[in-house]
Amino acid sequence: MAGHSKWANIQHRKGRQDKLRAKVFSKMSKEITVAAKMGDPDPDKNPRLRLAVKEAKSVSVPKDVIERAISKATGGDAENYDEIRYEGYGPNGVAVIVETMTDNKNRTASTVRSTFTKNGGNLGETGSVGFMFDRKGQVTYPLSVGDADTVMMAAIEAGAEDVETNEGDGDEDPGGHVIWCADTDLNEVSNALEAELGESESTKLVWRPTTTTELGLEDAQKLMRLIEALEEDDDVQTVTANFEISDEVMAQLSE
Repeated sequence: MAGHSKWANIQHRKGRQDKLRAKVFSKMSKEITVAAKMGDPDPDKNPRLRLAVKEAKSVSVPKDVIERAISKATGGDAENYDEIRYEGYGPNGVAVIVETMTDNKNRTASTVRSTFTKNGGNLGETGSVGFMFDRKGQVTYPLSVGDADTVMMAAIEAGAEDVETNEGDGDEDPGGHVIWCADTDLNEVSNALEAELGESESTKLVWRPTTTTELGLEDAQKLMRLIEALEEDDDVQTVTANFEISDEVMAQLSE
């Protein structure tokens, strides 16, 4: 996915994963608590919770942290969070979607707005960039589960829409299979894929750009600063942008 996969590689190469780990655990816990509070606390009976637990496990969130997040919802002492999406523009007109969960809308709106402004972006109205993305289900598998044809057949059988296979280039980019489906089909498709291919690396709902903006080094650096600043905010769950970066620029960013 333009933007997202590149960004994951940049984070990996820059060694930001350890710094972000505590924040990732906190964001995952919040999603699990909200999902459990909105539906059944049993992941088998609650698709959103099942996906949240699965995604938490994929980034090594400990079992006790997951269980605590679920019991927090059932114990009735969980905070009430509002899910709010913000849309805006980064450097060079790159479209940015910011998904938040907050117990204080005014605080979050103010922080997100000032973060955009301080980092060369502009916060827009809801819907101002959303039309440049599709809401999709995304399931990822390592290359080891099979070749592109095997995964394509499994994906077709499962009711998926598309498969992208990246052969990778070694340790820094191990490659993998990315399977796309309609957002409403994610639970069903991921279950069918697991029956055929085993446990996925990641299963989640994402914003998939329909158009992308190619960035040079300077704009890419500015965008990275904006995304990093947004991700630092505890109220922010995900940040997606529709940028494209060449391998040459990617190499310079990773230095």
